[in-house]
Amino acid sequence: MLLNIPDVLSREQVQYCRAKLDVADWVDGRVSAGYQGSLVKENRQLPENSAVARELGDIVLAAIECNPLFISASLPSKVYPPMFNRYTGGQHFGNHVDNAIRLLPGSGDKIRTDVSATLFLADPDEYDGGELLIEDTYGVQSIKLPAGHMVIYPSTSLHRVNPVTRGARLAAFFWLQSLVREDAQRSILFDMDTAIQKLNQTSGDAKAILHLTGCYHNLLRMWSNP
Repeated sequence: MLLNIPDVLSREQVQYCRAKLDVADWVDGRVSAGYQGSLVKENRQLPENSAVARELGDIVLAAIECNPLFISASLPSKVYPPMFNRYTGGQHFGNHVDNAIRLLPGSGDKIRTDVSATLFLADPDEYDGGELLIEDTYGVQSIKLPAGHMVIYPSTSLHRVNPVTRGARLAAFFWLQSLVREDAQRSILFDMDTAIQKLNQTSGDAKAILHLTGCYHNLLRMWSNP
């Protein structure tokens, strides 16, 4: 499931992040890439252990924790601390699939990457190129969202970032391990949860809503793997 999530960060939060990023010290983006990614990756990113990365990452984590659309669609179990990247002057990221397992910094724990997320921090008119291209069931999807908006998609997807030929593309990116490993199962649960919420808003048949809600939780109980 590929889903755009609007207004994860407010305009004020985006401006605060941008002010920090404008004076940050960037390093070669290949420091966090696996072997496959390092061959096709050309960008800059904040060091994971930098104070700026930790501060801005906490802002992003706080925002997604209270975003009902994100929670419903991804059903997060573990979230990798957000990272931040920057593309300018023709930089790009060629076709790749995200690493299946990542080591959580400072803990020694491992996280299985079920869902990938990109949170845009620059508006589309600030740069040319830089589209996130994701291959899914319906072909290649081109994603270039307003600042503060986010896209999530299965980490199994082949994807790339087009060269940025003008301006700078800034974004946060991270991965999460979901309570439900299979994308198809998460999609079914998301559709059911969306339907339940709509029925509640329209004062639908109470018994039908109760039955549907029970089915949702029983499927979640069957499919979840905390």
